[in-house]
Amino acid sequence: MNVRSCFLLTASVLQLVTAEWNTKDYMKREHSLIRPYQGSGMIIPYWDFTGSTMVTSNYIRITPDLQSKQGAIWNSVMCYVRNWELQVHFKVHGKGRDLFGDGFVIWYAKERMQSGPVFGNKDYFQGLAIILDTYSNHNGPHNHQHPYISAMVNNGSLHYDHDRDGTHTQLSGCEAKFRNLEHDTHIAIRYERDTLTVSTDFANKAAWKECFSVKDIKLPTGYYFGITATTGDLSDNHDILSIRLFELDLPDDPKDQEDRSNILPSAAFYEAPRDHIDDPKQSTLSRIMFFILMLVSALAIIACIVIGIMWYQKHQENSRKRFY
Repeated sequence: MNVRSCFLLTASVLQLVTAEWNTKDYMKREHSLIRPYQGSGMIIPYWDFTGSTMVTSNYIRITPDLQSKQGAIWNSVMCYVRNWELQVHFKVHGKGRDLFGDGFVIWYAKERMQSGPVFGNKDYFQGLAIILDTYSNHNGPHNHQHPYISAMVNNGSLHYDHDRDGTHTQLSGCEAKFRNLEHDTHIAIRYERDTLTVSTDFANKAAWKECFSVKDIKLPTGYYFGITATTGDLSDNHDILSIRLFELDLPDDPKDQEDRSNILPSAAFYEAPRDHIDDPKQSTLSRIMFFILMLVSALAIIACIVIGIMWYQKHQENSRKRFY
């Protein structure tokens, strides 16, 4: 081996050693979930699960395609990364063609393992929710189709309104056809310099497509990542195949040194909500008239049946007389 080859080999080894110690260039394993999932027994290192969640060798099923199920998986390590990107490989599928639900949420929240009405997590949470909603409520006009991806930032004072699909508190959103696809489906949530960007890869092109981007988002450090899902009268399989968190190396970001451990989550902008329209309530007179109409219709049907039977019997009688 000549001197030049030896020098190149030494430089390559040093570069690999340096890269290995530079953790900002690599996935943060304590906040990631990749196969094989299980450690010893049913324990997943750095992750806890609850409810209907089932761990298999190929995926983690948060809910099965059954009614009234609720599941969750939560990272057990607080995240102190200031700028990050979370990539989730998932699959939502089920028997329903036109009706299905309800969806799942990717969380960055102060509290973990708190079951509740917001897709399996508590309401009035603190943190960020990326909501992949597959079930459309019918109160009020819709300006989008489902499935639908949206973002919500909450400081603990906001209520997620299922009747309005959360539109009065969402930051932004986009339609996303990710159900029952034969190929892989991925979502990337990037939080960089107080800008939240959500991108998807649902077209099987190995390329990200931006769903939405929102500036002036303030998120604390020291929160937990998690995923929850629910089914109601309608259902789906909600499967997670992998979760990968990457720390973004931004040496020129002056905010990178700012202490974010004690701030409240906040957003400078929310989309205008659509009007909430309650289901119309019938008056007592309307209910009485409806009952009378149904009763008259039923009596008319019975009368027609009786007349038909009498006509048939008379016709049979006349037929027999002709034979005599």
